[in-house]
Amino acid sequence: MAFRKFLKPTTACLRIQRAVGENVAASVSPKNIKTMDDIPKVSLPELMYRITFNGYYNQMHELQLYYKQRYGHMVKVQLGSEITVTLTNVDLVEELLRKDEKFPCRGNMTPWTEYRDIRGLGYGPFTEEGEKWYKLRSVLNKRMLHPKDAMKYEHVVNEVVTDFIKRIRFLRKMSPTGDLVSNISNELYYFSLEGISSILFETRIGCLENEIPAETQNFIDSIAQMFTNSMLATVVPKWARNYLPYWKRYMGGWDGIFKFACKLIDRKMEDIQMRLDAGQEVEGEYLSYLLANTNMSKKDVYGSVAELLLAGVDTTSNSLVWALYLLSQHPKAQDMLYQEVTSIVNGDKIPTAEDINNMPYLKAVIKETLRMYPVVPVNGRVLSKDDVIIGGHFFPKNTSFSVFHYAISQDETVFPEPKMFQPERWLRDGRARPNPFGAVPFGFGVRGCVGKRIAELEMHLALARIIQQFEVKLDHNIREVKALYRTVLVADRPVNFHFLERKNAST
Repeated sequence: MAFRKFLKPTTACLRIQRAVGENVAASVSPKNIKTMDDIPKVSLPELMYRITFNGYYNQMHELQLYYKQRYGHMVKVQLGSEITVTLTNVDLVEELLRKDEKFPCRGNMTPWTEYRDIRGLGYGPFTEEGEKWYKLRSVLNKRMLHPKDAMKYEHVVNEVVTDFIKRIRFLRKMSPTGDLVSNISNELYYFSLEGISSILFETRIGCLENEIPAETQNFIDSIAQMFTNSMLATVVPKWARNYLPYWKRYMGGWDGIFKFACKLIDRKMEDIQMRLDAGQEVEGEYLSYLLANTNMSKKDVYGSVAELLLAGVDTTSNSLVWALYLLSQHPKAQDMLYQEVTSIVNGDKIPTAEDINNMPYLKAVIKETLRMYPVVPVNGRVLSKDDVIIGGHFFPKNTSFSVFHYAISQDETVFPEPKMFQPERWLRDGRARPNPFGAVPFGFGVRGCVGKRIAELEMHLALARIIQQFEVKLDHNIREVKALYRTVLVADRPVNFHFLERKNAST
């Protein structure tokens, strides 16, 4: 026993020396390397206290700022036997992400994976790990991730944008003032769901009709229900599930998501089978490609498409809500965007993907929106292959890291005047541009969002057309809109906008 006690620190020292020797970023000697014991710790009781009594349950992104101010750039959070090291410094994040392995691991996705295990469902691109994830992503990347592939969906997306503009006009006419659209978050959910469904399932599902199908609204409500209860499902001990209602609600939210997705998948599979039985060639876009030209099992298709559908709705819709809100609060920026769009697209011409490439300010508006309100304010990594040194600290392999994107996006050393909406900071006009690791809303490297190009295409085409057609003003009855943490950042209240018709806009 005495020998083991003597050997243990010696072994640790050897591991540190080896890590330093293999780590090109390390510029300090082994004896100056710190360990996890040198990092401030947040215990589960303290975390629960902050969440419960300090009001951070729906403000977890603000808790990032609190911990950064109190503990510094690196904090370890202990939940039972699990320890996660959180990073709130852009240089530390860059150091971590540049050490990504061939099969980057996002980290503990419980209880997402737990739901799938209980229901016997397959994992998708967000929940799968290792070599199976790599093979899955290799299949899913085709026809989606490459910019040229995304541009193939331009016509589909523009059709949906056109119908969304029509729906805005319908809602305006129905309002007391003749120009008000209430609860824009819900309307943009319809738009995003119609858009991603048109791409994944190659069919329109009626989200932008005057009467919204009940199953569509149930799906949207299920997303909100799942995300709302996700935090409790993660941090509350399992024994509490039999006594508190959050677990049943969490499972019910996922049930609604998969019920909707699987129904659309089954409908497409029946269509493909009918065409095959008739001796017809099966051609089409995304889901037809997955079903007819890959070896993906039905179980994997369910898991992957459900996750793509979920991500494609929540991220795009919420980002557009924040973009419209910021533009409504900054009329000069909105006017600059309008001038850019109309200088590229004359009259009532519909903007194309090629037109968007000539609109740097539009892209800057979206980038700045995603900086101020990152869709996913926290992300994870586990470096499972080797021991690593990050920020002069030694970490054994399988250490779990969390990247606090929101705290980094509010760092004034990375983004001067971080509370200010300044799209200009992203322009390539000779000025110093921000550190690219200061805002990585779609993730980094091969583990980045598979739907990034599609999401950007939808946001750019939608925002360009909205500003081309309308001047957007916040309803004067709406106070300051703040972010609410629901795994993603959402508005803390229904947001109503006046959409004022531009001169010469089509009717």
